[in-house]
Amino acid sequence: MSKQPGSSTAAEPDQPATEPAAGSPSDETVEATPAGGRPAAAPGALVLAVLSLGWLAAMLWSTREAITSAAAGVTALSLSAYALPGVITAALVAGAAVALAATNRLDRATLRFLVAVGAGLLVGLAAALAVNLTYADNATTNTIAGTTAAAAIIGGAAAGGRTGRVVGAVAAATLAAQVFVVLFSRARDPLSDLFGAGDTQQSMLDAAKWVSRTESLLAGLIAGLVAYLYLAWARRRAERREGAAAELRWPAYLVAGAGAGLLLLLTEVVIRIGGRGLLDLAAALSEADEVAQTALGTSRVDNGIWVLFVGALTALVLFGRTLGPRAVEDEDESDS
Repeated sequence: MSKQPGSSTAAEPDQPATEPAAGSPSDETVEATPAGGRPAAAPGALVLAVLSLGWLAAMLWSTREAITSAAAGVTALSLSAYALPGVITAALVAGAAVALAATNRLDRATLRFLVAVGAGLLVGLAAALAVNLTYADNATTNTIAGTTAAAAIIGGAAAGGRTGRVVGAVAAATLAAQVFVVLFSRARDPLSDLFGAGDTQQSMLDAAKWVSRTESLLAGLIAGLVAYLYLAWARRRAERREGAAAELRWPAYLVAGAGAGLLLLLTEVVIRIGGRGLLDLAAALSEADEVAQTALGTSRVDNGIWVLFVGALTALVLFGRTLGPRAVEDEDESDS
């Protein structure tokens, strides 16, 4: 008899249910493991790795094109600071996805973590080498290369735990959200007009704020939907291949849905530590640039928070719709 994910049924008389000990790994953890102790494999890990590497390459290439096409060095510096967050997020996802593909079938926790960090390191070194070989040789290039490498290593380390399916869901959700943000850029001008952008500075600022909120809301919805669909696909795949799936509890869907927003906030941390020099140089160009960099930083944090909460809520709501009613004993029978 099959059941929906998260639903509970009464234990059969000849098959008593066993409760996990308090504080054990399966007690309110984000991912259960099937019998034998092997962590459940994340489906499509290799495809995710290829797609994330392709996205990282696309972000590095577009950043290089924008910088080299700039007419002056001052413009190139501003564009570098503007493009850095997208590159760092792509590096985090690529490091995590490649590490997941490399550790998907490994059992030992220590070995998984070491291989994951090594995979992230390889991605980071490859990205840094590509930046140094194709970008102009200056301090800006070194900053982009260094922060990209660091982000890939951090992403790889984050994928080193026994939560492969959750990592896969976070990587897929973040990748989908980032692709949406790029596509959404084409709609920013029409939406600004729709939200009342006019000739005054205040009207343009108000319209830009509503456009940013709309983008964050839609990105969060997409992230939560993709995270839920990935975990549901992983469960169905495990049922087909293993006969019984190791069910994920609600914290797994919460973390997976919030994962894209968490990575965006982690991106901001990496930028403000590793890319501080580049941001300071861009802000020092003029008073207007200083105001713009401050506003962009605040906007990125707000966007990450919106995506985090909207994505988490979306994934939890979708998961909640799959919950069946709890099995209760018949009152008349219990009275007798």
